[in-house]
Amino acid sequence: MSPTYSLMVLAGEASGDERAAEVLRALKALVPDGSLRVFGCGGPALRAEGAETLADITETAIIGPVEIARALARFYALYRRLLHTARERRPSAVLLVDWPEFNVKLLRPLKRMGLRTIYYVGPQVWAWRTYRVRALRRYVDRLLVILPFEVEFYRRHGIVADYVGHPLVDVVRPTLPRAAFYAKHGLRADRPVISLLPGSRHTEVERILPILGRAARALHAQWPAQFLIPLAATIRPEMAWSVLRRALGPTDLSLRLLERETYDALAHADLAVITSGTATLEAAILGTPMIIVYRARTLNYLLIRPWLHVDTFGMVNLLAEDRIVPELIQWELTPERLARTMMELLADPKRREVMKARLAEVRKRLGDGGAARRAAEIIWRVITADAEASPGGTSDADRAV
Repeated sequence: MSPTYSLMVLAGEASGDERAAEVLRALKALVPDGSLRVFGCGGPALRAEGAETLADITETAIIGPVEIARALARFYALYRRLLHTARERRPSAVLLVDWPEFNVKLLRPLKRMGLRTIYYVGPQVWAWRTYRVRALRRYVDRLLVILPFEVEFYRRHGIVADYVGHPLVDVVRPTLPRAAFYAKHGLRADRPVISLLPGSRHTEVERILPILGRAARALHAQWPAQFLIPLAATIRPEMAWSVLRRALGPTDLSLRLLERETYDALAHADLAVITSGTATLEAAILGTPMIIVYRARTLNYLLIRPWLHVDTFGMVNLLAEDRIVPELIQWELTPERLARTMMELLADPKRREVMKARLAEVRKRLGDGGAARRAAEIIWRVITADAEASPGGTSDADRAV
Protein backbone atom coordinates (compact mmCIF):
# COMPACT_ATOMS: atom_id res chain seq x y z
CA MET A 1 0.00 0.00 0.00
CA SER A 2 1.41 3.42 -0.99
CA PRO A 3 2.10 5.92 1.80
CA THR A 4 -0.14 8.97 1.99
CA TYR A 5 1.27 12.48 1.75
CA SER A 6 -0.34 15.90 2.08
CA LEU A 7 0.38 19.24 0.46
CA MET A 8 -0.84 22.58 1.77
CA VAL A 9 -1.25 25.14 -1.05
CA LEU A 10 -1.48 28.89 -0.44
CA ALA A 11 -2.74 30.84 -3.48
CA GLY A 12 -4.68 34.05 -2.90
CA GLU A 13 -5.26 35.49 -6.36
CA ALA A 14 -6.80 34.35 -9.65
CA SER A 15 -3.47 33.84 -11.44
CA GLY A 16 -2.01 31.99 -8.45
CA ASP A 17 -5.06 29.73 -8.33
CA GLU A 18 -4.50 28.83 -12.00
CA ARG A 19 -0.76 28.22 -11.55
CA ALA A 20 -1.34 26.05 -8.47
CA ALA A 21 -4.01 24.03 -10.31
CA GLU A 22 -1.61 23.39 -13.21
CA VAL A 23 0.99 22.05 -10.78
CA LEU A 24 -1.58 19.88 -9.02
CA ARG A 25 -2.65 18.47 -12.38
CA ALA A 26 0.98 17.63 -13.16
CA LEU A 27 1.44 16.07 -9.73
CA LYS A 28 -1.46 13.71 -10.39
CA ALA A 29 0.50 12.27 -13.29
CA LEU A 30 3.44 11.59 -11.00
CA VAL A 31 1.90 10.21 -7.82
CA PRO A 32 0.02 6.98 -7.16
CA ASP A 33 -3.76 7.38 -6.99
CA GLY A 34 -5.00 8.48 -3.59
CA SER A 35 -1.53 9.04 -2.15
CA LEU A 36 -1.64 12.86 -2.10
CA ARG A 37 -4.16 15.07 -0.33
CA VAL A 38 -4.18 18.78 -1.09
CA PHE A 39 -5.74 21.56 1.00
CA GLY A 40 -5.26 25.25 1.67
CA CYS A 41 -6.27 28.59 0.16
CA GLY A 42 -7.35 28.84 -3.47
CA GLY A 43 -10.25 29.16 -5.86
CA PRO A 44 -12.26 27.36 -8.55
CA ALA A 45 -9.25 26.08 -10.49
CA LEU A 46 -7.78 24.31 -7.46
CA ARG A 47 -11.16 22.94 -6.42
CA ALA A 48 -11.65 21.54 -9.92
CA GLU A 49 -8.46 19.53 -9.36
CA GLY A 50 -9.80 18.10 -6.10
CA ALA A 51 -8.16 20.42 -3.58
CA GLU A 52 -9.94 21.33 -0.35
CA THR A 53 -10.02 25.13 -0.06
CA LEU A 54 -10.28 26.60 3.43
CA ALA A 55 -10.44 30.16 2.08
CA ASP A 56 -11.43 31.47 -1.35
CA ILE A 57 -9.60 33.89 -3.61
CA THR A 58 -12.70 36.10 -3.84
CA GLU A 59 -11.96 37.02 -0.19
CA THR A 60 -8.23 37.52 -0.59
CA ALA A 61 -7.68 39.30 -3.95
CA ILE A 62 -6.88 42.73 -2.49
CA ILE A 63 -4.06 45.08 -3.43
CA GLY A 64 -2.66 48.28 -1.96
CA PRO A 65 -1.67 49.33 1.57
CA VAL A 66 -4.95 51.18 2.18
CA GLU A 67 -7.18 48.27 1.17
CA ILE A 68 -5.03 45.76 3.06
CA ALA A 69 -5.15 47.96 6.17
CA ARG A 70 -8.95 48.07 5.98
CA ALA A 71 -9.09 44.29 5.71
CA LEU A 72 -6.40 43.73 8.34
CA ALA A 73 -8.67 42.00 10.85
CA ARG A 74 -9.96 39.62 8.19
CA PHE A 75 -6.46 38.80 6.96
CA TYR A 76 -5.17 38.31 10.49
CA ALA A 77 -8.00 35.86 11.16
CA LEU A 78 -7.11 34.01 7.96
CA TYR A 79 -3.43 34.04 8.92
CA ARG A 80 -4.21 32.44 12.29
CA ARG A 81 -6.61 29.93 10.75
CA LEU A 82 -4.11 28.76 8.13
CA LEU A 83 -1.31 28.45 10.67
CA HIS A 84 -3.61 26.51 12.99
CA THR A 85 -4.50 24.19 10.13
CA ALA A 86 -0.83 23.70 9.25
CA ARG A 87 -0.04 22.90 12.89
CA GLU A 88 -2.93 20.45 13.19
CA ARG A 89 -2.55 18.64 9.86
CA ARG A 90 1.26 18.71 9.58
CA PRO A 91 1.43 18.63 5.75
CA SER A 92 4.36 16.94 4.07
CA ALA A 93 5.16 20.31 2.48
CA VAL A 94 3.67 23.77 1.98
CA LEU A 95 3.49 25.24 -1.53
CA LEU A 96 3.24 29.03 -1.53
CA VAL A 97 2.20 30.44 -4.91
CA ASP A 98 2.90 34.12 -5.64
CA TRP A 99 0.71 36.34 -3.32
CA PRO A 100 3.76 37.88 -1.59
CA GLU A 101 1.89 40.37 0.61
CA PHE A 102 0.47 37.44 2.57
CA ASN A 103 2.70 34.45 1.82
CA VAL A 104 6.00 36.05 2.83
CA LYS A 105 4.56 36.70 6.29
CA LEU A 106 3.70 33.01 6.67
CA LEU A 107 7.19 31.74 5.89
CA ARG A 108 8.77 32.18 9.30
CA PRO A 109 6.00 30.57 11.41
CA LEU A 110 5.71 27.70 8.93
CA LYS A 111 9.43 26.98 9.18
CA ARG A 112 9.32 27.26 12.98
CA MET A 113 6.82 24.40 12.87
CA GLY A 114 9.44 22.37 11.02
CA LEU A 115 7.47 22.27 7.76
CA ARG A 116 9.09 22.13 4.34
CA THR A 117 8.36 25.23 2.26
CA ILE A 118 8.36 25.60 -1.52
CA TYR A 119 7.75 29.00 -3.13
CA TYR A 120 6.49 28.89 -6.72
CA VAL A 121 6.35 32.12 -8.75
CA GLY A 122 8.65 33.91 -6.33
CA PRO A 123 8.01 37.51 -5.26
CA GLN A 124 9.25 40.12 -7.71
CA VAL A 125 11.86 41.36 -5.25
CA TRP A 126 14.09 42.39 -8.15
CA ALA A 127 11.47 45.09 -8.93
CA TRP A 128 10.50 46.23 -5.45
CA ARG A 129 10.89 45.38 -1.74
CA THR A 130 14.28 43.76 -2.21
CA TYR A 131 14.56 43.35 1.57
CA ARG A 132 12.26 40.34 1.26
CA VAL A 133 15.17 38.26 -0.01
CA ARG A 134 16.21 37.82 3.63
CA ALA A 135 13.00 35.94 4.42
CA LEU A 136 13.31 33.86 1.26
CA ARG A 137 16.92 32.97 2.09
CA ARG A 138 16.10 31.93 5.65
CA TYR A 139 12.73 30.23 5.38
CA VAL A 140 12.28 28.78 1.87
CA ASP A 141 13.56 25.27 1.13
CA ARG A 142 13.01 25.48 -2.62
CA LEU A 143 12.42 28.61 -4.68
CA LEU A 144 10.91 27.96 -8.13
CA VAL A 145 11.15 30.94 -10.48
CA ILE A 146 9.55 31.50 -13.87
CA LEU A 147 11.70 34.24 -15.42
CA PRO A 148 15.21 33.42 -16.68
CA PHE A 149 16.98 36.46 -15.20
CA GLU A 150 15.71 35.68 -11.69
CA VAL A 151 18.21 32.84 -11.18
CA GLU A 152 21.17 35.23 -11.42
CA PHE A 153 19.43 37.84 -9.26
CA TYR A 154 18.85 35.35 -6.46
CA ARG A 155 22.36 33.90 -6.84
CA ARG A 156 23.78 37.35 -6.10
CA HIS A 157 21.73 37.32 -2.89
CA GLY A 158 22.92 33.90 -1.79
CA ILE A 159 19.85 31.91 -2.87
CA VAL A 160 19.83 28.92 -5.21
CA ALA A 161 16.68 29.17 -7.32
CA ASP A 162 15.25 26.62 -9.76
CA TYR A 163 14.19 28.09 -13.11
CA VAL A 164 11.28 25.96 -14.34
CA GLY A 165 10.13 28.09 -17.28
CA HIS A 166 7.04 30.23 -17.59
CA PRO A 167 3.73 28.38 -17.01
CA LEU A 168 1.76 30.58 -19.40
CA VAL A 169 3.61 29.17 -22.41
CA ASP A 170 1.73 25.87 -22.03
CA VAL A 171 -1.76 27.24 -21.49
CA VAL A 172 -2.18 30.48 -23.42
CA ARG A 173 -3.90 29.70 -26.70
CA PRO A 174 -7.29 30.52 -28.23
CA THR A 175 -10.02 27.90 -28.22
CA LEU A 176 -11.87 29.21 -31.29
CA PRO A 177 -10.72 30.44 -34.71
CA ARG A 178 -11.39 34.10 -35.39
CA ALA A 179 -14.40 33.56 -37.64
CA ALA A 180 -16.12 31.32 -35.08
CA PHE A 181 -15.36 33.74 -32.24
CA TYR A 182 -16.74 36.68 -34.24
CA ALA A 183 -19.87 34.72 -35.10
CA LYS A 184 -20.39 33.66 -31.48
CA HIS A 185 -20.40 37.27 -30.26
CA GLY A 186 -21.93 38.97 -33.28
CA LEU A 187 -18.78 40.94 -34.12
CA ARG A 188 -18.39 42.78 -37.41
CA ALA A 189 -15.29 42.17 -39.50
CA ASP A 190 -15.29 45.75 -40.84
CA ARG A 191 -14.80 47.37 -37.40
CA PRO A 192 -11.81 47.00 -35.07
CA VAL A 193 -12.16 44.83 -31.98
CA ILE A 194 -10.56 46.14 -28.81
CA SER A 195 -10.26 44.08 -25.62
CA LEU A 196 -10.30 45.96 -22.32
CA LEU A 197 -8.90 44.08 -19.31
CA PRO A 198 -9.61 45.94 -16.04
CA GLY A 199 -7.71 43.61 -13.67
CA SER A 200 -8.54 40.72 -11.37
CA ARG A 201 -9.09 42.60 -8.10
CA HIS A 202 -12.25 44.47 -7.16
CA THR A 203 -10.33 47.62 -6.30
CA GLU A 204 -8.64 47.58 -9.72
CA VAL A 205 -11.94 47.15 -11.54
CA GLU A 206 -13.58 49.94 -9.54
CA ARG A 207 -10.79 52.40 -10.31
CA ILE A 208 -9.69 51.38 -13.81
CA LEU A 209 -12.81 50.10 -15.60
CA PRO A 210 -14.57 53.53 -15.53
CA ILE A 211 -11.53 55.06 -17.28
CA LEU A 212 -11.49 52.26 -19.86
CA GLY A 213 -15.21 52.71 -20.49
CA ARG A 214 -14.96 56.49 -20.93
CA ALA A 215 -11.95 56.10 -23.23
CA ALA A 216 -13.89 53.57 -25.31
CA ARG A 217 -16.79 56.01 -25.60
CA ALA A 218 -14.42 58.82 -26.66
CA LEU A 219 -12.74 56.63 -29.27
CA HIS A 220 -16.03 55.28 -30.59
CA ALA A 221 -17.30 58.82 -31.22
CA GLN A 222 -14.50 59.27 -33.77
CA TRP A 223 -13.72 55.71 -34.83
CA PRO A 224 -16.54 53.16 -34.43
CA ALA A 225 -15.16 50.08 -32.73
CA GLN A 226 -16.33 46.99 -30.83
CA PHE A 227 -15.21 46.48 -27.25
CA LEU A 228 -14.78 43.24 -25.33
CA ILE A 229 -14.28 43.11 -21.57
CA PRO A 230 -13.00 39.65 -20.57
CA LEU A 231 -13.39 39.23 -16.82
CA ALA A 232 -11.08 37.43 -14.38
CA ALA A 233 -12.55 34.57 -12.34
CA THR A 234 -12.61 36.84 -9.28
CA ILE A 235 -14.90 39.43 -10.91
CA ARG A 236 -18.64 38.87 -11.23
CA PRO A 237 -20.34 40.31 -14.35
CA GLU A 238 -22.99 42.16 -12.32
CA MET A 239 -20.22 43.96 -10.41
CA ALA A 240 -18.54 45.04 -13.66
CA TRP A 241 -21.87 46.15 -15.20
CA SER A 242 -22.61 48.21 -12.08
CA VAL A 243 -19.25 49.98 -12.39
CA LEU A 244 -19.83 50.67 -16.09
CA ARG A 245 -23.36 52.00 -15.56
CA ARG A 246 -22.14 54.43 -12.92
CA ALA A 247 -19.31 55.59 -15.19
CA LEU A 248 -21.15 55.82 -18.51
CA GLY A 249 -24.86 56.10 -17.81
CA PRO A 250 -27.11 55.17 -20.76
CA THR A 251 -24.95 54.45 -23.81
CA ASP A 252 -25.17 52.77 -27.19
CA LEU A 253 -21.51 51.76 -26.96
CA SER A 254 -20.89 48.17 -28.13
CA LEU A 255 -19.59 46.54 -24.93
CA ARG A 256 -19.54 42.78 -24.35
CA LEU A 257 -18.58 41.26 -21.00
CA LEU A 258 -17.01 37.81 -21.38
CA GLU A 259 -16.37 35.10 -18.82
CA ARG A 260 -13.66 32.44 -19.23
CA GLU A 261 -12.80 33.70 -22.73
CA THR A 262 -9.76 35.86 -22.05
CA TYR A 263 -7.42 34.07 -24.46
CA ASP A 264 -9.90 34.22 -27.33
CA ALA A 265 -10.66 37.87 -26.57
CA LEU A 266 -6.95 38.70 -26.69
CA ALA A 267 -6.02 36.51 -29.65
CA HIS A 268 -8.76 37.89 -31.90
CA ALA A 269 -8.51 41.56 -30.90
CA ASP A 270 -6.87 44.19 -33.07
CA LEU A 271 -5.70 45.93 -29.89
CA ALA A 272 -5.85 45.31 -26.15
CA VAL A 273 -5.78 47.69 -23.19
CA ILE A 274 -4.50 45.70 -20.24
CA THR A 275 -4.19 46.43 -16.55
CA SER A 276 -0.58 45.72 -15.62
CA GLY A 277 -0.18 42.11 -14.50
CA THR A 278 -0.15 38.56 -15.82
CA ALA A 279 -2.47 39.39 -18.73
CA THR A 280 0.25 41.47 -20.40
CA LEU A 281 2.35 38.33 -20.82
CA GLU A 282 -0.69 36.43 -22.08
CA ALA A 283 -1.13 39.07 -24.77
CA ALA A 284 2.59 38.89 -25.62
CA ILE A 285 2.37 35.12 -26.10
CA LEU A 286 -0.64 35.61 -28.39
CA GLY A 287 1.10 38.44 -30.25
CA THR A 288 -1.60 41.02 -29.53
CA PRO A 289 -0.63 44.72 -29.73
CA MET A 290 -1.42 46.36 -26.42
CA ILE A 291 -1.38 49.36 -24.13
CA ILE A 292 -0.49 48.73 -20.48
CA VAL A 293 -2.40 50.77 -17.90
CA TYR A 294 -2.60 51.08 -14.15
CA ARG A 295 -4.10 53.44 -11.63
CA ALA A 296 -4.12 52.97 -7.88
CA ARG A 297 -5.41 55.11 -5.07
CA THR A 298 -3.20 58.18 -4.80
CA LEU A 299 -2.11 57.26 -1.27
CA ASN A 300 -1.29 53.69 -2.33
CA TYR A 301 0.78 54.93 -5.24
CA LEU A 302 2.68 57.44 -3.12
CA LEU A 303 3.42 54.74 -0.54
CA ILE A 304 4.51 52.11 -3.05
CA ARG A 305 6.41 54.19 -5.63
CA PRO A 306 9.55 54.73 -3.48
CA TRP A 307 9.97 50.93 -3.17
CA LEU A 308 10.05 50.36 -6.92
CA HIS A 309 13.48 49.74 -8.44
CA VAL A 310 12.45 49.72 -12.11
CA ASP A 311 11.62 52.44 -14.61
CA THR A 312 8.82 50.58 -16.32
CA PHE A 313 5.77 48.77 -14.92
CA GLY A 314 4.82 46.30 -17.63
CA MET A 315 6.39 42.83 -17.45
CA VAL A 316 6.52 42.78 -21.25
CA ASN A 317 8.72 45.88 -21.30
CA LEU A 318 10.88 44.56 -18.46
CA LEU A 319 11.56 41.35 -20.38
CA ALA A 320 12.19 43.24 -23.61
CA GLU A 321 14.52 45.64 -21.76
CA ASP A 322 12.85 48.36 -23.79
CA ARG A 323 9.50 50.16 -23.78
CA ILE A 324 8.03 48.30 -26.74
CA VAL A 325 4.48 48.75 -25.42
CA PRO A 326 2.98 52.12 -24.37
CA GLU A 327 2.34 52.50 -20.64
CA LEU A 328 -0.16 54.89 -19.06
CA ILE A 329 0.40 54.72 -15.30
CA GLN A 330 -1.37 56.56 -12.49
CA TRP A 331 -1.96 60.22 -13.43
CA GLU A 332 -1.04 59.55 -17.07
CA LEU A 333 -4.08 57.29 -17.31
CA THR A 334 -7.00 59.48 -18.31
CA PRO A 335 -9.87 58.69 -20.70
CA GLU A 336 -8.69 61.34 -23.13
CA ARG A 337 -5.07 60.20 -23.24
CA LEU A 338 -6.01 56.54 -23.48
CA ALA A 339 -8.45 57.22 -26.32
CA ARG A 340 -5.77 59.17 -28.15
CA THR A 341 -3.21 56.37 -27.68
CA MET A 342 -5.68 53.76 -28.94
CA MET A 343 -6.45 55.87 -31.99
CA GLU A 344 -2.76 56.35 -32.78
CA LEU A 345 -2.16 52.60 -32.74
CA LEU A 346 -5.28 51.78 -34.77
CA ALA A 347 -4.28 54.34 -37.37
CA ASP A 348 -0.74 52.97 -37.72
CA PRO A 349 -0.73 49.30 -38.89
CA LYS A 350 3.06 49.40 -39.35
CA ARG A 351 3.59 50.35 -35.71
CA ARG A 352 1.38 47.46 -34.63
CA GLU A 353 3.36 45.04 -36.82
CA VAL A 354 6.64 46.21 -35.28
CA MET A 355 5.13 45.72 -31.85
CA LYS A 356 4.06 42.18 -32.78
CA ALA A 357 7.63 41.38 -33.88
CA ARG A 358 9.04 42.62 -30.57
CA LEU A 359 6.39 40.68 -28.64
CA ALA A 360 7.51 37.53 -30.47
CA GLU A 361 11.01 38.13 -29.08
CA VAL A 362 9.57 38.37 -25.56
CA ARG A 363 7.68 35.13 -26.14
CA LYS A 364 10.95 33.35 -26.98
CA ARG A 365 12.47 34.51 -23.70
CA LEU A 366 9.75 32.71 -21.76
CA GLY A 367 11.11 29.29 -22.72
CA ASP A 368 9.64 26.20 -24.33
CA GLY A 369 7.00 25.24 -21.78
CA GLY A 370 6.80 22.43 -19.25
CA ALA A 371 6.93 24.69 -16.17
CA ALA A 372 4.16 22.91 -14.25
CA ARG A 373 5.71 19.50 -14.92
CA ARG A 374 9.18 20.62 -13.78
CA ALA A 375 7.71 22.29 -10.70
CA ALA A 376 5.69 19.16 -9.88
CA GLU A 377 8.78 16.95 -10.10
CA ILE A 378 10.66 19.14 -7.62
CA ILE A 379 7.65 19.41 -5.30
CA TRP A 380 7.17 15.63 -5.29
CA ARG A 381 10.84 15.11 -4.39
CA VAL A 382 10.47 17.53 -1.50
CA ILE A 383 7.22 15.92 -0.32
CA THR A 384 8.72 12.44 -0.31
CA ALA A 385 12.13 13.39 1.09
CA ASP A 386 13.18 12.06 4.47
CA ALA A 387 12.22 14.42 7.29
CA GLU A 388 15.83 15.13 8.22
CA ALA A 389 16.50 16.47 4.70
CA SER A 390 13.73 19.08 4.83
CA PRO A 391 15.27 22.12 6.56
CA GLY A 392 17.33 23.30 3.63
CA GLY A 393 18.96 19.88 3.28
CA THR A 394 18.50 19.50 -0.47
CA SER A 395 21.76 19.22 -2.37
CA ASP A 396 22.85 21.14 -5.42
CA ALA A 397 22.62 17.92 -7.43
CA ASP A 398 19.01 17.49 -6.35
CA ARG A 399 18.27 21.04 -7.51
CA ALA A 400 19.17 20.22 -11.11
CA VAL A 401 16.06 19.61 -13.22
